[in-house]
Amino acid sequence: MYNPLAPSRAAFYSAAFPGMGQIYNRKYWKAPIVWGALGTSIFFYLDNNNEFKRFRRAFRARSNGFQDEFTVINADGTTTETVSVETLERAQEQLRENRDLSLLTTAILYVLQIVEASVNAHLLQFNTDDNLTLRPTFINTPVQIETPKLGVTLKYNF
Repeated sequence: MYNPLAPSRAAFYSAAFPGMGQIYNRKYWKAPIVWGALGTSIFFYLDNNNEFKRFRRAFRARSNGFQDEFTVINADGTTTETVSVETLERAQEQLRENRDLSLLTTAILYVLQIVEASVNAHLLQFNTDDNLTLRPTFINTPVQIETPKLGVTLKYNF
């Protein structure tokens, strides 16, 4: 039975809660994949953002003449910098790029899971019973003794 609202409902559910459109379509095995993919990209976003902030704090502190977490105080009272200023700058740039890429990946995965739920709901409405299948068959001709020929039979029943 054709339900024209099913694809839009599946897309709405996926937009409201990722993976819910897949559950609505009764493709339960897809929901953990959606959650895992989105969770992984969100994890990398948060991790890169925290590391970016860490290196930015250290760079700002060192630029203002204060001690940062990468500065070691020796026994004689002198300080040694374990990471150079250039390394702090490069780390900030790389971590910012990684953070932005993780955010873009999260957005793309979010949109893709909505599209997947909608397309799957559309495809579930098509008739896919055995009357609409292609089956390869072997055609043996008794007149010619050769290897069997491969053919295709198309059965189209109304």
